[in-house]
Amino acid sequence: MVRKFKPVTPSLRKLVLPENNQLTRKEGSRATIKPLKSLLLKKRKTNGRNHHGHITCRHRGGGHKRFYRVIDFKRDKHDIEAKVNSIEYDPGRSAFIALLHYLDGEKRYIIAPEGLKAGDRVMSGLKANFKPGCAMPLKAMPIGSVVHNIELNAGRGGKFVRSAGLSAQLAARSNGYASLKMPSGEMRMVKETCMATFGVVSNSEWSLRVEGKAGRMRWRGFRPTVRGTAMNPVDHPHGGGEGRHNGYIPQTPWAKPTKGYKTRKPSKSKKLIIKDRRKK
Repeated sequence: MVRKFKPVTPSLRKLVLPENNQLTRKEGSRATIKPLKSLLLKKRKTNGRNHHGHITCRHRGGGHKRFYRVIDFKRDKHDIEAKVNSIEYDPGRSAFIALLHYLDGEKRYIIAPEGLKAGDRVMSGLKANFKPGCAMPLKAMPIGSVVHNIELNAGRGGKFVRSAGLSAQLAARSNGYASLKMPSGEMRMVKETCMATFGVVSNSEWSLRVEGKAGRMRWRGFRPTVRGTAMNPVDHPHGGGEGRHNGYIPQTPWAKPTKGYKTRKPSKSKKLIIKDRRKK
């Protein structure tokens, strides 16, 4: 569910925000609970600059101060049951996160799947159930399972399908590999010893969000973006010209083709990709 606001000010006219009903709130209040301090790290702002101070990612800077939540992408605490203490908001990602309290006293954050709520029980390992939030190797999962947080290399933690509303499907298994249908439509193979988590990533309404004003984007750390056609020729390949025109080849400011130009390195192997995401 999303919430639309009455247009009592111009900035509220187009504002659309998710309801966030899945989040755990304080008793008798709409306020959400605070994150666990022991799982927070300071997050230093880079403003899109590298270690030389050169801008490598444009249009970044400012924004509200944030803490990084330490997420357990490996799910390597096997055969120990955990209780979901809370579902929380994470400013560093589009999905919600879940705080797990293990029976041995350890606490960890994981990416929260759709439908997981406070009080549920989850587990990782071969003894886990086939329900959202439980993790196990792909070789132990039923064919057709809907999964997320998938490892690319066994033991290195989930790399695929971690954003809000996404999921992949286990299509087949053979010769030590599992075939997965990715959210992009790509079919690829992953070693069947890699871990994955059951369920669809939470907060699917995130894609319906409309910020409504430029100030909200500044709070998130995004600076203004200027169109190339509005620049001078010295600044952008699209710049200059008498009046408005759109007869150029789409390019980056460094004259590299864009909108369909493949930038994948030739050294990268394609042997594990069964079907390319661009081919219908």
